[in-house]
Amino acid sequence: MNGTTVGYARLSVNVPLELKQRVQLACIRRQLSMREYLTKALEERLASDSTSPAEGSSLLALTARADPVLAELWDNEKDAAYDRL
Repeated sequence: MNGTTVGYARLSVNVPLELKQRVQLACIRRQLSMREYLTKALEERLASDSTSPAEGSSLLALTARADPVLAELWDNEKDAAYDRL
């Protein structure tokens, strides 16, 4: 299985060395593996980024209401076709 666990996907991210060291210290303080710590951190951030409590466990929808910048970019005839779907 190439070192992966069923139900998991590998995520590789390059971060500054200082950030990695801070994460390692946080893991030690909380007695968590790096996987456990980062999974919890990502889940908490995604939950706070959702627009409603119901979306906490699903992907954040990219909508004009959720992001006014996108609303401005999408305000054209070509993209208006998607509004009618």
